[in-house]
This record gives sequence, structure tokens and C-alpha cells, in this order.
Amino acid sequence: MSKQGPQTPAYWYGDAAVPWFARLLAPVYGAVTGLRRGLYRRGWLRARQVPVPVIVVGNITAGGTGKTPLTIELVNRLRDAGWKPGVASRGYGRDEADTPRWVTPELAPGLGGDEPVLIAWKTGAPVRVDKDRVAAAKALLAAGCDIVICDDGLQHYRLARDIEIEVVDAARRYGNGRLMPAGPLREPVARARLCDFRVVNLGQTSDAPAETAGTGFGEWAMRLRIETATPLAGGRAKPLQAFAGQRVHAVAGIANPQRFFQMLRARGIGVVPHAFADHHRYQAGDLSFGSQLPVLMTEKDAVKCQGFATDWHYAVPLQAELPAAFWVALLDRLGKLARA
Repeated sequence: MSKQGPQTPAYWYGDAAVPWFARLLAPVYGAVTGLRRGLYRRGWLRARQVPVPVIVVGNITAGGTGKTPLTIELVNRLRDAGWKPGVASRGYGRDEADTPRWVTPELAPGLGGDEPVLIAWKTGAPVRVDKDRVAAAKALLAAGCDIVICDDGLQHYRLARDIEIEVVDAARRYGNGRLMPAGPLREPVARARLCDFRVVNLGQTSDAPAETAGTGFGEWAMRLRIETATPLAGGRAKPLQAFAGQRVHAVAGIANPQRFFQMLRARGIGVVPHAFADHHRYQAGDLSFGSQLPVLMTEKDAVKCQGFATDWHYAVPLQAELPAAFWVALLDRLGKLARA
């Protein structure tokens, strides 16, 4: 049986009534976070700069919106354009959180954090985890990087940034529009308008033009593509089409597991869903479902299951796709920074 962690409150993204205690706490949360923003805006708390461009990929809602797939694609695109990118992350949920670490594909996710290990595995770029992102950025600079990408950290104002990219879930958007804990917002919606780019995660949708599908003015559409399944125990990848028409166990320990299940169903695969808590630490018994069927999982889950995977376990690679004009606009902005 799947082990699910705390669920997103129904009232965040639905019509359920917001409990009285959450309504009372939301203004307190807003006052505290607003005071902090104001202190940085007025210069009473000083943001630290590093002598290379800093791009922050983040969101103003709690939970996942597709930041990590975008970060991975961003690293690859910048490298193709001649940059030497490095990634800074807090490494949410990792052990020894006060200890800065270099993250490699071989590092245990419990030490490096599952997203940083996945980024290192997929890109080969230098990845540094540190609760002090200024220190992480400086370490990446010393390692030879000429641009720093922060996976999450929109609210980490101590590190000055040159470009902010907000990632929004197309289906959920900002939920009920309330601040935590009454709603999903870490900051007011007005804060998002200050970001340089807004990327809207459409998931896997129709083949309508990416420039317009499901987005509004000034927004950039992002699709998540899945095409293959890679055996965790080794061997050649299979096309997902090979699983069409049959039942599989689908495993997702991410913020929105239903999105992964729906992507598989869209490929004609019979999904037996197993949703785990975001950042769940897997043990071999977690993948014992009582029936011998292929087990398809996200790559974020796969990096934590490789040590006990069998021939029945597959990772489903996911790629972020954005309009060519987005990359032109981003590289143009970076070019202007370099000339300034």
C-alpha cells in the first residue's frame, strides 16, 4: 500500500471553506514575510551580489510547479550557448542540512537532496547545496562557473539576482489566492508580477502552438514530454508505447503525483497509481505491490530507488519544452547584462 504524507488542504485549490484558524494565521504570515521583503527593498537588509549573472527559478506557491525540469533544460541550453552554468540549491529535506556539499550523481539523495541529485545526474553540471545560497554561489564561481542558476529560492532575498523566472502550474495557478496557511501562496500574487519571466507548466497537453496554448499575455508555455522508460537495473530504454494497453504500477513521490499518472494514461497505459509524499525516502518494501507488473516512476523517485531496483522498475525521463522565442528572449537579456 502506498505511503502518502500530509495532503494539500482541499481548500487551497478547491471550493472548500477555509478553517477559521487558517484565516487568522494568514495575516500573521503575511505580515512577517512582508516585513522581510520590505527590509530588503529599503536596504536595511542587504542582498549580496556575486560577479556573475544569477538566475532564480522559483514560484510563489507552496509545492512543486515544474521548477526542476525547467532548471535542467536551462542548464543544457545555457551550456549550448557557451556558458558554464552551475546550480545552487538548499537541498530541501536532506540530512545534515547545515553541511554544504557538492552534489554528484552518485551522492545519496538523503545527503544531497533528491532534486539536486537529479539535476547532477541529468546535466553533469556543478551542483552545490547550502542553506546559504550566497555561499553556494561563491563556491560555484570558484569552481569555474560563469553563471549561477538557483533551483527554487525566489524568497531567498539575501542572494541578489539578475533574472527571476516564475513557474506556474497551469491547472492550479494560485489556488484560492490566499496566503499560507489559508491558501498556497508564499507571497502575494503582486510579487509574481515583478519576475522577469512567467513560465506556465501545461504538463502534457495537445499539440496546439506552444506560444499560445493555455497561457495569457506575457506568459511562456512549457510542456513536459515523456517518450521512453529506462530500466533502473540497466539495459536499453523502451518507448512508452511498449506499455500501451497494459497495466503498470505508477509511482510518484512529487508535489502533484496526479500529473504524472495522467501523462501515462494519455499514452494509453493502464495506471495503477501509487502516490507517495513529496521527497519520500523509499525502501524496497515500498515498491512491493502484490502483483508482478512493470513499475514506472518519475526520475526524481528513481534516483532514490536505484539501490534496490529490479528488472521490473523503470524511470520515465521528462523533458521541458518551451517556445524558441523564450530562449531567444532569455539569452538576449543575459547578453545585455554582460554588456552593462
